Amino acid sequence: MKLGPSLHRIGNHIIAAYLIDTPEGVTVIDAGLAGLWHDLLAELDTMGRTVADIKGVILTHGDSDHIGFAERLHRDHGVPVYVHSADASRAKGGPKPANAKQTMRFGATLGFFAYSLRKGGLRTTYLTDVVELHGGETLDLPGQPEIIALPGHSEGSIAIFAPVADAVFVGDGLTTRHVLTGTKGPQPAPFTDEPEQAVASLKALISTGATWVLPGHGDPWSGGIEAAIAAVEKAAAPAG
Repeated sequence: MKLGPSLHRIGNHIIAAYLIDTPEGVTVIDAGLAGLWHDLLAELDTMGRTVADIKGVILTHGDSDHIGFAERLHRDHGVPVYVHSADASRAKGGPKPANAKQTMRFGATLGFFAYSLRKGGLRTTYLTDVVELHGGETLDLPGQPEIIALPGHSEGSIAIFAPVADAVFVGDGLTTRHVLTGTKGPQPAPFTDEPEQAVASLKALISTGATWVLPGHGDPWSGGIEAAIAAVEKAAAPAG
């Protein structure tokens, strides 16, 4: 799905990944689930591109529904995979903290798990080799993506700002559709390690001034980063 001249999405509002397309090649942001491989190839074809044009994969964090086809790209095509050092172990199949009990609605939760199964959620291939990030880098990849530390959802969560696309990719730093309840609009994401820290970390994104806010779950948001953060903060505020 083309969002703009340099910006494409694969997947859907349940689980999504993104492509930054420039004359220098393609940067992939997140890798969804293993079954999104076919979506990736189809989208590249519509762009007039091939896997050979992919210069790097940047993971917003190391959860299994974001690393999907990353190892395949690295193993079979030599594409480097970037992840924050604090999430490198998670991306390699290491332990992750247990989260608090989640609010769920049957239909939305069933849809999430059904889609995950259909797209290979039970055949995750963890990473074997990564390029570790620390936050603050501008990578020499198509779109010159800027790495912004965004701890909270996980210790090593990051956002990626791509000026060429006027977009900030937030992973699970926020969501625009809660996968367990179906609630729409910018809000805190479920399965978050440190919920209060995750909301506070979003302030680091204001300086990007990005129009597009692109989460790993939910529809793309084109209302600007400040409005998205304000909506998250409102949703996170205690009732009353």
